[in-house]
Amino acid sequence: MSAYEHESRRDATPSQLAADFLATFALFAGLVGIVYTPGLVCTAAVVVAILAATIGGRDRWLVPFTVVVTGTCWFVGMALAVLLERPIF
Repeated sequence: MSAYEHESRRDATPSQLAADFLATFALFAGLVGIVYTPGLVCTAAVVVAILAATIGGRDRWLVPFTVVVTGTCWFVGMALAVLLERPIF
């Protein structure tokens, strides 16, 4: 026994780590997609974010946050593309 007891915390599983990586990639792609062809980039970011949600679950905060942010980025990117008469695809 040691003098200090470590609190037992649940470590992330490999699938949750992969989901976090995918969520980070989707978050970056969603933010870039606002400026650069939102029809392609933001749509792909939303698909990757939903894939990360199916892989990693809702136990961690990053994946649900990414789904919401990429959906918002898609909407804002499409609206800006229409209002500024920029290409969507």
